[in-house]
Amino acid sequence: MKSLRVALAQVAPKLGDLNHNLELHAKTLRRACREGAELVVFPELSLTGYLLRDQVPEVAARIGGAWFRRVKALSRRVDIVVGLVEEAVGHRYHNAAVYLSRGRVVHVHRKVYLPTYGMFEEGRDFAAGDKLRTFHTRFGPAGVLICEDLWHPMSAWLLAQQGAEILIAPSCGPTRGTRPGRGITSVAVWHDLLRVTAQFQTSFVVYVNRVGFEDGLSFGGGSTAVDPFGRLVGSLPAIEEGLAVIDLNGEILRRARTAYPLLRDENLDLMYRELHRLRNVRYDLAEKSTDAGSEPTSGLRPDGGVPSR
Repeated sequence: MKSLRVALAQVAPKLGDLNHNLELHAKTLRRACREGAELVVFPELSLTGYLLRDQVPEVAARIGGAWFRRVKALSRRVDIVVGLVEEAVGHRYHNAAVYLSRGRVVHVHRKVYLPTYGMFEEGRDFAAGDKLRTFHTRFGPAGVLICEDLWHPMSAWLLAQQGAEILIAPSCGPTRGTRPGRGITSVAVWHDLLRVTAQFQTSFVVYVNRVGFEDGLSFGGGSTAVDPFGRLVGSLPAIEEGLAVIDLNGEILRRARTAYPLLRDENLDLMYRELHRLRNVRYDLAEKSTDAGSEPTSGLRPDGGVPSR
């Protein structure tokens, strides 16, 4: 991985106002470029706002469409990650993050895990993505996970196994709870998750959360970058808009993966066999493992026992 200077753009987009948000991005990018940023990461749905509901079709953009060409133009001087509603084939709408470089699309990630519980209703408005892919940047291999994706450990693991050295995590994490000595509980919880993810995957993690208010919902901020040893490299405070430009040192990643060769030692064959078995158990599939000498998997409990009928 090549060392790079990344900017965390902790902004407060205006709900449903594409032109306003596009100008907000342009203004933020001008400042980031003055500070020498090579990559600028914006939050989840940074071009549209979050609680869109019936506005989803109105603000959706097709990758390659006329309006999206204006977004691509923002990346002529610096690489960027932006969040938007993507309209895909068949008028399917995705909560998506796009990595852009030198005026072209490098990668599109469609949010896989759409929270539809508690205060969240994303499953009503969006179609879920079904791919987790690493992609190449001029700094090294990277992967993108949007907010809830990061709470499913297999997501980061799959990207790291594909070679990702930087995990980019745009978010719209709401403000929830306070605790004496720890500030906003939700921000502290996110930081704990980011440190664990960075250590387990021996990767840099760049997390950018939005701020501001929508329909009574407050967004927490607390954007941060964590190195592969789980150490905070830099961060922004909760609640307030801000821009933090942080240096990610590629030599630190080399040292972490040398000291802790977790990715090297991963047993993919074991993981494949156990996932295959668990899939059969969960969905009560009749097929048996193709491994010679293996036992039937259908109908077994996760502990290997036979359930009563």
